[in-house]
Amino acid sequence: MPPRVDHRAFNTITLPIRQSPHLPPARDASASTTSLLWKCKPRGVPVATCSFFRQPAHFAPDYELSLAELAALDMCQKRAIFKPMTIEQRLDLKEKCGGSWKLVLRYLLAGEACSRREKAQAIAGPGHSVAVTSKGAVYSFGSNSSGQLGHGTMDEGSRPCLIRSLQGIRIIHAAAGAGRTMLISDAGRVYAFGKDSFGEAEYGVQGNKLVTTPQLVESLKDIFVVQAAIGNFFTAVLSREGRVYTFSWGDENKLGHQTEPNDLEPHPLLGALENIPVVQIAAGYCYLLALACQPGGMSVYSVGCGLGGKLGHGTRTDEKQPRLIEQFQTLNLQPVVVAAGAWHAAVVGKDGRVCTWGWGRYGCLGHGNEDCESVPKVVEALSNVKAVHVATGDYTTFVVSDDGDVYSFGCGESSSLGHNRAAANEQGNRHTNVLSPELVTSLKQVNERVVQISLTNSIYWNAHTFALTESDKLYAFGAGDKGQLGVDLVADQTERANPERVDIDLS
Repeated sequence: MPPRVDHRAFNTITLPIRQSPHLPPARDASASTTSLLWKCKPRGVPVATCSFFRQPAHFAPDYELSLAELAALDMCQKRAIFKPMTIEQRLDLKEKCGGSWKLVLRYLLAGEACSRREKAQAIAGPGHSVAVTSKGAVYSFGSNSSGQLGHGTMDEGSRPCLIRSLQGIRIIHAAAGAGRTMLISDAGRVYAFGKDSFGEAEYGVQGNKLVTTPQLVESLKDIFVVQAAIGNFFTAVLSREGRVYTFSWGDENKLGHQTEPNDLEPHPLLGALENIPVVQIAAGYCYLLALACQPGGMSVYSVGCGLGGKLGHGTRTDEKQPRLIEQFQTLNLQPVVVAAGAWHAAVVGKDGRVCTWGWGRYGCLGHGNEDCESVPKVVEALSNVKAVHVATGDYTTFVVSDDGDVYSFGCGESSSLGHNRAAANEQGNRHTNVLSPELVTSLKQVNERVVQISLTNSIYWNAHTFALTESDKLYAFGAGDKGQLGVDLVADQTERANPERVDIDLS
């Protein structure tokens, strides 16, 4: 029952409660409680407010909820993708997350952390690059043979150039694939440009039409999208409710539905993920990973081609529907970030451990050899490092620690590992492969914490790498033959071994 309030005497009651472990610590470190106030407007209409947030909660109190639940709902109200939801949509999401606003809040925060939603980000695509500012403006540069830069031409550009046709539209996420780019707005709309096909047929068949400026994807207009991931044969998008949709694959044995090679209609990924909210998706060459948020914790599902053991199930067979990777339970590791390289995958656990699996060529798994691993295996060489971020490419892996240090391992081609190792050999390999994680000392010289790494995830292009710092400074190294680094190269130079600042304001 709500407290009885004599409005003639006062109009505010303070109810002390214990700080919930699901909420951030109180701003006053000496305080052991959080206060939730019931304020009464004239005529006795109650409005909930929480003193922790310093502002009214803007919703009528639900006396059936605990104070911790009300506080969690208040924090949900401040999240960008939650604000425009209807009451029915919010209640559906609550049910899907496990019937608790605290679980909804965990779901929303996990998605923001994984994809840097509404924060500056840089994408090192195959031959071209995309950078999104914290305010939602988009810059692109590099190869433009299919119009994938979005400037209305097919001219290459070695300097970041603003996509002006997006003026007035705030972009919160970007994805880049071979000859195509996808952008997600804060309204959940998807804009695509470059090759008109979302996926390639198995033998390289492409769409004929080229789109040189961002165009709204009509088939997704009824889905509020928050993330996109582009593989070689397919594209996947994630809705704000946590449902995964895929375009193109051409074979029901691959992603669970029968489509034509260039099918532009989204198909929901059903099976095990039908009623489980997903917070992040990651696409490899021919497979998809999904980080799911369940009441008992986070988990990873995989689907697609199983060659090399990259689906993580202990076999090399294909999975046509999403299947839970059970090894994380055995390792007592709760995944919080997932990355899908072309042929291998990686996960960061809540405790900072890093797991890798799949094809181990060039040492990209970091286990000191080139063996394949068909189930996730902890990278023991990083046992003294607490990781917070991982990025994977074509036989290359980067790990960012909680103190901003960066480690890399795998294929050393095109200087994309950042170790600046010299000397080419007779076979034309310009740099040494790295079989175990090594500190990228060249990034220590920027004297700032690195918060994101992005590297090329394609077997058809020489790789380049971006490092984004906490003050939104962008550094680039690796292959730059198409201008994809965004920095000037000297005559006959096709790559940069040391990170160089890209002249772009991402704040």
